[in-house]
Amino acid sequence: MLDENLTFLRGGGASADRIAEIDWAATPLGPISAWPAVLRISISNMLNSAFPKCLCWGDEKTMIYNDAFVPILGNKHPCMGQPFLDAWTEAADMLKPIVDKAYSGESVYIEDFHIVTTRSGAAEDAYFTFCYSPLRDEHGTVRGMLDTVIETTSTVHARELSTLRNRELVHRARNVYALVSSLISQTFRSAASVEDAQDRIQKRIRALVAAQDVLVEAKSVNGSIADIARRALSPFLLEDGPAIRIDGPDIGLGREQLTALSLALHELATNSVKYGALGDRKGYVELQWQLQGNDFRLTWRESDGPLVAKPGSRGFGSAIIQYALPEAFSGTVEVDYAPTGFTLALTAPADRLRADERTAEELLLPF
Repeated sequence: MLDENLTFLRGGGASADRIAEIDWAATPLGPISAWPAVLRISISNMLNSAFPKCLCWGDEKTMIYNDAFVPILGNKHPCMGQPFLDAWTEAADMLKPIVDKAYSGESVYIEDFHIVTTRSGAAEDAYFTFCYSPLRDEHGTVRGMLDTVIETTSTVHARELSTLRNRELVHRARNVYALVSSLISQTFRSAASVEDAQDRIQKRIRALVAAQDVLVEAKSVNGSIADIARRALSPFLLEDGPAIRIDGPDIGLGREQLTALSLALHELATNSVKYGALGDRKGYVELQWQLQGNDFRLTWRESDGPLVAKPGSRGFGSAIIQYALPEAFSGTVEVDYAPTGFTLALTAPADRLRADERTAEELLLPF
């Protein structure tokens, strides 16, 4: 039979069980039998809510939370009975002013609040929409606050990815004229007749459109590195033009990584047509990847093209290559503008391949 001091915990799930087990006399709240009615009622309402909630009580902001709040905590759970700002010590400086407002009697609502948290054991970006509401006793005195929260990390990342894609579309629209002009120019240089040139041009533009579809439609981007490399580079694989040599083992990747790689390869090839080896019939590109111990390494190497010069400024394409690509692979990118040919090398932990789909919307750019 449930102790009469614990009846307010009914229907509270695993969190209620944990509250019943804790020696609250050793905390600032004191024994449960001495808890005021407003605290018991607030806890009962919170425990029976399906929405993530955390109640903080007293000057120490002692935490009591419901089952729905546990995923928010990650590896911090269990931390029932601990001071709220101690549990979130990595973000305490940011959270304290908001907590103070709630304790002063002001309800605070914030959308998509960003913190860097260590709840998974390593630093990670997370976003939350929450309301800190003051909890008053029967005399109107603020005794604590209620944190009602929902995590919006995936929503924020999806929105930022959408912005990235829109900017990418604008960027590609600006490049398409130069790219198509180059394809037409290369085709006419080797075509046997006007009719032959027209036929080749139509095929190449269809290939370009198909590649753009792969880049724009993220849901269609899946499979192996070799598959996405051939699809992204298909407009540049000219039977009578510069060669692209693709070589590497059959390795599958997660959608986020394949999307980033597809964008980067198309950008590399476009730049190469404009300024590098793919703009010269004698030039060629080697795209290779391999596993080396615990590392994955992918290399784009241009040879026998015009002399290379380092660009004076970084554009959107550079951001795709130097930020979005390594971000997706949790790796690093090194570029070399040697006069004899541009080289890019991506190095990443092998255990990050086939990335979890929960990270599929994390293509973020630092601008």
